[in-house]
Amino acid sequence: MHELVLLAPETAIEDLSEALDALDALSVSVEDADALTPAEQALFGEPGMPPPKEGWQRSRVVALFQEESAAREAAVLLQAQDFFSGCQVIGVQPVADQDWVRLTQSQFDPVEITPTFWIVPSWHEPPSVARQVIRLDPGLAFGTGTHPTTRMCLRWTANRGAQGLRVLDYGCGSGILAIGAAKFGATSIDAVDIDPAAVEATRLNAVANHVELNAGLPEAAQGEYDLVLANILATPLKVLAPLLCAHVRSGGHLVLAGILERQADELREAYAPWLSLSVSDREDGWILMTASR
Repeated sequence: MHELVLLAPETAIEDLSEALDALDALSVSVEDADALTPAEQALFGEPGMPPPKEGWQRSRVVALFQEESAAREAAVLLQAQDFFSGCQVIGVQPVADQDWVRLTQSQFDPVEITPTFWIVPSWHEPPSVARQVIRLDPGLAFGTGTHPTTRMCLRWTANRGAQGLRVLDYGCGSGILAIGAAKFGATSIDAVDIDPAAVEATRLNAVANHVELNAGLPEAAQGEYDLVLANILATPLKVLAPLLCAHVRSGGHLVLAGILERQADELREAYAPWLSLSVSDREDGWILMTASR
């Protein structure tokens, strides 16, 4: 494979990306051309929100093509377009052969939830201190244990236990929270998601971890539960407030994640008609909010 490397101003990024897609680029990446220099620009968007700008003042655009001829042809065609004014072709270069599987695996090490509870990819041996382990590989569904929101939910379950509980994991992603509940003694678990790929990933991950749970679309969540877990984002959590609260039985617990620290008050307000939320954990700007009935 070969890369076509371009330099482009912010105003040309959208047109350039669309054109490269039309020219059958396998992928297109955009990065700050001034990265690691005094002119570097930080571009951060809030989770679930679009970035504040389409690109940097000067962007390095890299398009991947299967053949060198296709990359060079794309360079010629792009230079003939009006929107290419201000852009520059840096060159076409081959992509070095790599063991992509090994490279991907190297990015995922075991993740500590508590000193004795770890998330461990299948290609790693569990740490010697681990007494409880979830085996999980990165896949199509969200949730590998590397994000603070996932860690906080799992830590809450590990510290309180789930022995004999009926549990609902709403928006299950990879099923990691449901599997964690099973590892700590839950006996009846429903894991639901609007994405069929997430439902299938949850089923496969449950089998890999030798736990039993029911995975399905949201309508599979029925009745009341001792523990309701939802690691999504603040906006859908607010919309789901009446539904999630209705699933919490008397004496049960609600655990919510995917919430930034600055969003605590709006979540409290959204859930106030049913339950009183409080912050029970925080990590890297994210918080865990919980309530009991």
